[in-house]
Amino acid sequence: MPEARTIPWWHPAEFARRQPFLAARGRILAATRQFFAQQGYSEVETPALQVSPGMEPHLKAFATVLEGPDGAARTLHLHTSPEFAMKKLLVAGAGPIWQLARVWRNGERADTHHPEFAMLEWYRPGAAYTDLIEETRALLACAAAAGTGRLRFRGRQADPSRIEVITVVEAFARLAGIHLDPILSADGDADRAAMAQAVDRIGVRRAEQDTFEDLFFRVFLERIEPRLGSPHPTVVKDYPISMAALARPKADDPRFAERFEVYACGLELANAFGELTDAKVQRARFEADQAAKRRHYGFAYPIDEDFVAALAHGMPASAGIALGFDRMVMLAAGADRIEDVLWAPVASP
Repeated sequence: MPEARTIPWWHPAEFARRQPFLAARGRILAATRQFFAQQGYSEVETPALQVSPGMEPHLKAFATVLEGPDGAARTLHLHTSPEFAMKKLLVAGAGPIWQLARVWRNGERADTHHPEFAMLEWYRPGAAYTDLIEETRALLACAAAAGTGRLRFRGRQADPSRIEVITVVEAFARLAGIHLDPILSADGDADRAAMAQAVDRIGVRRAEQDTFEDLFFRVFLERIEPRLGSPHPTVVKDYPISMAALARPKADDPRFAERFEVYACGLELANAFGELTDAKVQRARFEADQAAKRRHYGFAYPIDEDFVAALAHGMPASAGIALGFDRMVMLAAGADRIEDVLWAPVASP
């Protein structure tokens, strides 16, 4: 691991060290805008202040109070993703669209995490989720060309001239020695006891209260993720339906969702969905997310009723993806820390 910096980011010597990374960021941003223009996307902007910051149970958001001219006040949140607002634009007929948004996630700070960061999201009506795989590879190649000419992170490299695609089932079997097919029933429910036995067999720690999802992600983070994304970026697709979030079920096997994630040099870069358009199903998932968050943390974020209403009005069948822009810049510029590619990091606690 790189040694911690002891001088402030604004010190001229520290700024001089970071200048090549920041110059690369500027080139990569310009190349990104050109890329989406060539692909026929419109750039959009949506508000950071939202009723619901995002419903993923383990995300923590920042809250603030919006005061009206009459003194009336209500709590809003800084979004963890521009997803809800961008999908409302899809309902309005704006797509295909892309955005480079400032987003916020509380409680996250490390060499590859920052409480405020740049999220690159794009949505294409009429596309299948797998259509975005080649588009993402081409974007990574574009970023690499604008940076150092390659993607690299702490001694590992990823050549974006091609991309490896594997399913979640294949990843667990090949890299962790766990066969998920017999653990997942036909209706998508998981056999938690069978998963616990598999986890014990390969020697990954667990607790008695761990859910199937807890065990899944612990194995993924410890045994699978570090081995992904080299010598080429890797797409891991078709997650269990319980982890669908805002993705629709696969038509040929509803145990799984139309979802993929992208990895390069062992680092997660992006998360993509074949977007769920059923308002009733989405509300049920949001309510399940709220219940899970209350179990874990004792509170939950509100549902964006306006978003549910937009889905009910009719969102076109679409595919969408969210990519961590700062992480992409890190890899394309050859930086070891996310703060190396930020002009002015958020102050440390």
